[in-house]
Amino acid sequence: MMRIMLFLATNAAVLVLISIVFQVFGLEGILAENGVDLNLQALLVLSAVIGFGGSFISLALSKFMAKRSMGVKLIEQPRNNTEQWLLATVQRQAEEAGIGMPEVGVFNSPEPNAFATGMRRNSALVAVSAGLLQNMSRDEVEAVLGHEVSHIANGDMVTMGLIQGVVNTFVIFLSRVIGHVVDRVVFKTERGYGPAYFITSIVAQIFLSILASMIVMWFSRRREFRADAGGASLASQEKMIGALRALQRKSQPVDLPGEFAAFGISGGVSGGLKKLFMSHPPLETRIAALENSR
Repeated sequence: MMRIMLFLATNAAVLVLISIVFQVFGLEGILAENGVDLNLQALLVLSAVIGFGGSFISLALSKFMAKRSMGVKLIEQPRNNTEQWLLATVQRQAEEAGIGMPEVGVFNSPEPNAFATGMRRNSALVAVSAGLLQNMSRDEVEAVLGHEVSHIANGDMVTMGLIQGVVNTFVIFLSRVIGHVVDRVVFKTERGYGPAYFITSIVAQIFLSILASMIVMWFSRRREFRADAGGASLASQEKMIGALRALQRKSQPVDLPGEFAAFGISGGVSGGLKKLFMSHPPLETRIAALENSR
């Protein structure tokens, strides 16, 4: 779940930054019609610019952020048999999936996990943890790689960016409407905008972003089943089930940080309302789905 949380955190930070810049330079003045009424059409256009801008800036930075935040070491010249095998396996799977060869790297984490990210299908990144290589067999690692390559082939990163852009648009739109109402009704500002508008808008934006993340997480959970099916196709169903069972043997899987959680192979265990914020379905549910598809 680490990858998704970093994407969401980066996206939220970019949104807040863009919003503050727009406010500082007075660009939100176009939202006031005659200084009193809210121009909803202008607000919707501006919300889309900020919303999709924040989402796609985050997506464009995803590979860079992954390499820096996760300490991913790219395999450019294989130094041993394991690295040579990783490159050969990803290359074969990428060819079968019809995508360009992704960059392949390893990050230093004792927990078995992996993720894929990148803005374009033909220029993506697949990274595995040292713990994955140490604690899983090659058959299981092959299935995990197939799962990640399937995420890329399915265009999940771009789809996630589009969904996040739509969600961002409505978050910005509604937060500005809330700020406008509070400024006019509660603080009785008659013309222009008072401090209450800007403060309320930012607070509402942060709160609505948290609620909206449930929509993004729902999509993330749905696409995991497709990636599992893709991993089963690129490796084999038995290998994919074996990989998920290997992850299941860990009593408490640890999430990837931030935005990378959504594109990882594993996710932490949550209960109650936390289930709405899970980037991955429970492992037992994913295993059952593969077994039922035989």
